[in-house]
Amino acid sequence: MSELHSSLAHAADGIDDYGENSLSRFTEQANRLGFDEVLVRRWDANLVLDSHRHPFAVQALVVEGSLWLRVAGLNSQLRAGCRFSLDQDVTHAEHYGPEGAVFWVARRHAKTQPEQQA
Repeated sequence: MSELHSSLAHAADGIDDYGENSLSRFTEQANRLGFDEVLVRRWDANLVLDSHRHPFAVQALVVEGSLWLRVAGLNSQLRAGCRFSLDQDVTHAEHYGPEGAVFWVARRHAKTQPEQQA
């Protein structure tokens, strides 16, 4: 399993198949790592998403198809079995392969700090 921008622990640790039980394990591991949302994302063939960023951090596992992910000027091809992580507000671009792609993604949304009483 290849990685892009890995951290010490990843929601995909130990996952080697892409069935429902593995999605449940991915979700449980993501929750333990502080991620508050898990989605299955499906992307159309040859879709190009120009440079953009998200207000959340992600850890993801590609389970079908392929994509090119560009971060800090570096392009990485990710196929089924590859995992990647992006911090909140990291500018990146995506270009999906001829078969599109499916990946499981865990999101960690920024928590707003409670207002302090004066």
